[in-house]
Amino acid sequence: MSEIEAGGGWGWTEPVREWPSSASGPLSPSIPAPIARELREARACFSAKLYTATAVMVRRTLEGMCVDQGTSKKVLFAALGELRDANKIEGRLFDWAQALRVLGNQGAHFSKEAVGREDAKDALELAEALLDYIYVFTAKYEEFQQRRAKAAEAAPSSKA
Repeated sequence: MSEIEAGGGWGWTEPVREWPSSASGPLSPSIPAPIARELREARACFSAKLYTATAVMVRRTLEGMCVDQGTSKKVLFAALGELRDANKIEGRLFDWAQALRVLGNQGAHFSKEAVGREDAKDALELAEALLDYIYVFTAKYEEFQQRRAKAAEAAPSSKA
């Protein structure tokens, strides 16, 4: 295998999709506009290869979600705990949100370690999944439950 085939010495990096961006799909209109704006800015940072800034914007997105969900805590760690305690997010989603918070802290505070591309990409994807859970899937499930309850009330009782 030659040096070129092994990728040595030429300065090549792993290929990256530039366009269309994998994180460029439309956000659900169910996500409140101020929160969607923060996530779109996080996406723009990622597209510009500003991975530390991406992590900070993801953290801001989480803060906005907590405020929108009516948390009374100002500190993000406590606000996420409040969402968990109110059963708005469950165990794994809480863990995801806390991991995103920690990554956001890494980006927000000076450190010798910059946020890497893969961490920033995962942060975007996990943040969007969290927003979809809170604003899209929860509402769809509630609509489903209401529709099923109405159908059960309207159906004639069949007692054997």
